[in-house]
Amino acid sequence: MVSALGVAVVGFGWMGRVHTQAYARVPHHFPQLSLRPELVTVVEEVPGRAEEAARQFGFATTARNWREVAADPRIQAVSITAPNFLHREIGVAMAEAGKHIWIEKPVGLTATDARAVADAVTKAGVQGTVGFNYRNAPAVSAARELITAGEIGTVTHVRIRLFSDYAAHPEGALTWRYERERGGSGVLGDLASHGVDLARFLLGDIASLTADTAIFVPERSRPTGATAGHTRASGGELGPVENEDYVNCLLRFASGARGVLEACRVSVGEQNNYGFEIHGTKGAVFWDFRRMGELGLSKGDVYQDQSVHTIFVGPDHGAFGAFQPGSANAMGYDDLKVVEAYNFLRSIAEGTPHGATLADAVHSATALDAMSRSAETGAWVDL
Repeated sequence: MVSALGVAVVGFGWMGRVHTQAYARVPHHFPQLSLRPELVTVVEEVPGRAEEAARQFGFATTARNWREVAADPRIQAVSITAPNFLHREIGVAMAEAGKHIWIEKPVGLTATDARAVADAVTKAGVQGTVGFNYRNAPAVSAARELITAGEIGTVTHVRIRLFSDYAAHPEGALTWRYERERGGSGVLGDLASHGVDLARFLLGDIASLTADTAIFVPERSRPTGATAGHTRASGGELGPVENEDYVNCLLRFASGARGVLEACRVSVGEQNNYGFEIHGTKGAVFWDFRRMGELGLSKGDVYQDQSVHTIFVGPDHGAFGAFQPGSANAMGYDDLKVVEAYNFLRSIAEGTPHGATLADAVHSATALDAMSRSAETGAWVDL
C-alpha cells in the first residue's frame, strides 16, 4: 500500500528547486517506494518567489515564515534549503516538532550546530538526511566496492579536488555566502564539506589533518536587492570577503592512508572540476564528476607500467538502474538528488537511516572546524 507524505520546502533558491523536482521524480524512478511525497507548503521570504514556486510545482500553500511549517499537522517531512546560518534553528525546531528533515550541508556554521541538529533528530526519533549528493554517483559506489573488495590492494594515498569558478568574477555580489555571521566558512562549508564526506565514505575515518586557507578576492559589491545563486553586482558599496576562497589540506586516515584535499571557489577555467584519485598497493581508481558515468581503474600484478582502463557504470552499480537501462547512458546532477530524496523517504518508510545522515554531517563539520583551527595555528589537529 502506498501512503501520502506531506512535505514542505523551506527556502526556494536553486537548491529548494532541486529538492522540489527530486520529490516529483522519485515515484517515477523508484516505484517500489511505499511513500509518495505531496507538496504541501513552500516557504520563502523573498516576495513573490513562493507564489511562483506554487504555481510551477503545485504546492498547496505558501508561507513567509518557516515556523508555520513546524506547526502544520499536514506536514511530516521538511527540506531545509535556507542559508547556512538558519540551519541549526530550523533543523532543531522541525525535529522537535516531529518532522523528518532533509537538510543541506554543512548543517549550520560549525560542528556545534551540526551536532545540535543531530541530537534533536535522535531525541525526537525522526529521520535526518544530509545533502552529500556526490556519494550517490554510481561510479563512486563502484569505487567503494572495489576498494572494500581489495581490488587495488591496501589504500596508500588519495587526492580529492573540488575546483570551481562560481565566485571567480570580481563582480560577484557580496551575499551571505561571504559573511562569517551568516555563511560561516566559505569554500570549506560549500565544497570541502563534500570532499570530507567522499573521503570518509570511500576510505573511512580521518584521524588528523593540517590545512592552509586564503582569500583571493578580498572585496565585493553589496547587492541592492534579493539574490539567488551567484548573482553579479557592481558599482555598489564594497565590503570585505570574510571567509576563505581556497583551502588545501593534508589528511591522515585511521587506516594509515594519507591524503590531500584541495578546494577553491575562484578557480578561473574550472567548472565543477570535482573528483578523486585513490592509489593502493596493487592499483588505483580515478573519478571525475564531469564524466560522472566513468571510473578509471588500474589493477593487477604488473605494478610498474600497469595500464588504466575505463569502466562505464551500468545497472549493477549503485542506483544507476533506476535511471538508465544500460551502461554508458548519461546521468546528471539532479539525478543524484533524486537518489538522495529516495534515501530520505525510504528512511522514513522503514524507520532505518539510508544514505548520508546527520552523523555524517557532524563528522564533516568537525573536520572543517579542524581545518580552520589548523589554518590559524599552522599545526596538525587530531579529530
